[in-house]
Amino acid sequence: MIRLKVDVLVTYGTPGTLVAKNATTTIPIVMVHSGDAVAAGIVASLARPGGNLTGMTYFLPELVAKRIEMLKDVVPRISQVAIPVKPDNAFFRTIFQALQTPAKSLDVRLQQINIPGPNDFADAFATMAKSGVDAAVIVEDAVFVSNARAIADLATMQRLPSAGFSEYAEAGGLIGYGIDFVEMYRRAGIFVDKILKGAKPADIPVEQATKFVVVINMKTAKALGLDVPPTLLVRADEVIE
Repeated sequence: MIRLKVDVLVTYGTPGTLVAKNATTTIPIVMVHSGDAVAAGIVASLARPGGNLTGMTYFLPELVAKRIEMLKDVVPRISQVAIPVKPDNAFFRTIFQALQTPAKSLDVRLQQINIPGPNDFADAFATMAKSGVDAAVIVEDAVFVSNARAIADLATMQRLPSAGFSEYAEAGGLIGYGIDFVEMYRRAGIFVDKILKGAKPADIPVEQATKFVVVINMKTAKALGLDVPPTLLVRADEVIE
């Protein structure tokens, strides 16, 4: 793409955005989303991104902490939560560290479970069940997102309440709480338009996600024998019966 001298590169996710950033310092880059662009070293700051990159970000550790909180609303006895991680996604280390404080306030211990790829899903969830984990929280990663149904099915099979991005609940997970990614892709078009009209990425502030979606899968709740409190149901944008 660089040899073709494209006018703009559009990326999504932290790994892909970092690859593009390391590949060129001249072609403008618009990131559709990143879990925390500042913590990941993608931009210097939100107000002044600097360099040839701008776009949108959100604070993934806060989202994950909220998912743990929602799981505890449904199953107050939860004390140990598994966080599946991709070993080759360096941002997971940042997330795991940032989660320690909110986890402690929720009286929850976190257990990191390494899952290199889809062939490791079944063994990983069997390990969670055997190790006394009470629930699982799925974090945004391209492999996890594209295999949401397989992960949700395994969590249900192992009798583990689970929470993840909103699409995860639509695929069969118990709780979904996350960004409206469709809205972020729409916004990315506005960034591209500005750049094609002459604006420099360094002068376009990085935007934070403002729209969040809550999805509750009641079919999964019934399969797990769980009662979802009305206070959580009224907050849901979508309830899957």
